[in-house]
Amino acid sequence: MSAPDIVVAGDAFVDLTSTVAVDGGPAYAPHPGGSCLNVAVGLGRLGVPTALLARVSDDGFGELLRRHLAGSDVLDTFLVPSTDQTGLGVADILGGVAGYRFYNAGTADRGLRPEHLDGLALPPGAALHVGSVALAYEPQAGTLTGLVRAESGRRLVTLDPNVRPSVIADRDHYLEQLAGWVALSDVVKVSDEDVAWLHPGEPVEAVARRWLDAGAALVLVTSGADGAWATTGAYEARVATPTVEVVDTVGAGDAFMAATLASLWQTGRLTRAGVASLEPADLQTLLAFAVEVAADTCTRSGAEPPRWAARPLG
Repeated sequence: MSAPDIVVAGDAFVDLTSTVAVDGGPAYAPHPGGSCLNVAVGLGRLGVPTALLARVSDDGFGELLRRHLAGSDVLDTFLVPSTDQTGLGVADILGGVAGYRFYNAGTADRGLRPEHLDGLALPPGAALHVGSVALAYEPQAGTLTGLVRAESGRRLVTLDPNVRPSVIADRDHYLEQLAGWVALSDVVKVSDEDVAWLHPGEPVEAVARRWLDAGAALVLVTSGADGAWATTGAYEARVATPTVEVVDTVGAGDAFMAATLASLWQTGRLTRAGVASLEPADLQTLLAFAVEVAADTCTRSGAEPPRWAARPLG
């Protein structure tokens, strides 16, 4: 792979996932993480030429991230080196479901600034994906917002806000920013929990219609064990989640996003026009693949999406 077909821009840090020590006491195991890093890894493992745009530390945890990306066939074309320490996310697993805390003041990925993107030229035709806590912290959020503004309309832009209420200091400001990101994006993916926090009491279908009216061409909503739903405005589809033995749900939403992009790439729809051409059967196939990849990810600890590069997609 010489150039990526998808560039994922955003967070890259280490998840400390709760586990049990040999003596039976509590412990935390380090796993490469950050929603955007997870999406890039998921795409690389599905055989999609992908690069991560993120600021990565030269510390030991940063080396862990670099090895993880390289081992998942993610290109390092747009990695920005840093001497700042790697951020940490603490994932406490209760009943298979993760609750998150973040420790990232002054860390590498959060410090991404506009000057780090000076001279940046994304490959012609490559899609751009952004999202998660990268859009909640400055200066990283402002830098990525500027990037999306510059690239919207020039290439497919996809967004997964992956809302983490604990890191959002000003709810009203965040909602205002989110409206702007949605208007600049072609594909928006959220969970039903995201929608419930963003717009309490409002049906997800109504929120999706408003986002489509604002400019999105496709909205996808995941509902954990209850499946997923998608709409283009003209068509919609819904699928059930496969039954698997869940170890934890860390990275499931990111795996769903990666599989969605992989399906669009495989079927030649990695453009706004391609997304707009999706018909009911196409949506059904895309969703079925995405929930299968997400469910498979839940069978392993940490964000470890499957390696299905040889498997037909879409």
